[in-house]
Amino acid sequence: MLCREVRQRPFFRRKEKDTDGIEKPMWRTRWLAPAWEGYERVHPPVLLVFHQGGKRSAKSQMVKVAGLTRHHWQGRWHREGGFHSYDGCIPIVATTLELLREHGPAGPAFWRFGRQERQPLLDAIGNSRRDAALARSRQATREEQQRRAEREAAEREAQRPVCADCEQKFTDDRLEATDFRNWQNPESHPHLCEDCQNRAVAAEQQAETDERERQEQERLRQEQEAEAAQKAGGWLSRFRT
Repeated sequence: MLCREVRQRPFFRRKEKDTDGIEKPMWRTRWLAPAWEGYERVHPPVLLVFHQGGKRSAKSQMVKVAGLTRHHWQGRWHREGGFHSYDGCIPIVATTLELLREHGPAGPAFWRFGRQERQPLLDAIGNSRRDAALARSRQATREEQQRRAEREAAEREAQRPVCADCEQKFTDDRLEATDFRNWQNPESHPHLCEDCQNRAVAAEQQAETDERERQEQERLRQEQEAEAAQKAGGWLSRFRT
């Protein structure tokens, strides 16, 4: 059994290219495993079942194997996070036939080498303290991101331009419409809000219409004056003859 444990480490270190062409540990190309989180390389746990053999009890055999394989499974204490890191280690979980008969596979029948108490299998192969520390870290990151987003939103709001006419703050849609990068559809009055721009455009169009009418009336007046002058010149020429 101890020789089997010794062979596990070179097996976990073996690498080959996966179907995506990326080199990764060979065992991960054949068995599902959680993604590496917090730069910790998770290895599959090894389960050992001991049975009374000869004069040595199953418990004493477990303790002896745990001591001989310590360099394979022993984690490193992460003081800041308050948990053990098992990066690159092989989790070894042991039990006995008697414990399995007493508690069943879902009960506290499993001993994770390096821990004090027996646990259910999923708890034994897991790392609840690390999971809790990572959850706290993720929550702190989310809260910091939320605070940063709120600060940035407040800064953008403070710098939001106002309409040069009615002095109302631009809406988000108006800001996007007046963005200088929107060169394909530039706004005619980027310093005005949309309502004031519409009124300004309507006033300009009305002014252009009024100017065209004035020019047309002026042209007609000049034509009428020219025609009248021509007629008056004709009558004078008759008198002279």
